[in-house]
Amino acid sequence: MRLAGAALGCAADHYHSKAESWRDTAHRYQQLAASQGETIATMNERQRSLAALDAKYTQDLADAQNQIAALQRAVAAGRKQLQLNACCPAASANKPTSTASVDDAAGTRLTDAAERNYFNLRERIETATGQIAGLQDYIRQQCLR
Repeated sequence: MRLAGAALGCAADHYHSKAESWRDTAHRYQQLAASQGETIATMNERQRSLAALDAKYTQDLADAQNQIAALQRAVAAGRKQLQLNACCPAASANKPTSTASVDDAAGTRLTDAAERNYFNLRERIETATGQIAGLQDYIRQQCLR
């Protein structure tokens, strides 16, 4: 009877130790799951914030490109003109002063290539400005938090 009681005590002690071990393991996994849930919630919030930031700057860039395209169409249609503010002191110094003629009545005009280059440069400046502003906002909102 003593032997059976001792065996029963050893078995109870063994299973009690196992139950405590399982409880501790379950507690660790619950903490890990809670931590992972918080991490996922934080990542989802940051993802929403980045999506809003991306949408804002994508829309700003699209608006700028539409504005440039509208200006380009207006120039091509003759409703607007590109003005060139240039000075050629070397050329005018060698040329004798003359009276105004019919040739002088026509305003200067950019070549087609110069006009295309102007619009390309303007579009690239808008793109670069938008990208820089977006990166600065990203750094402020995501990296420096």
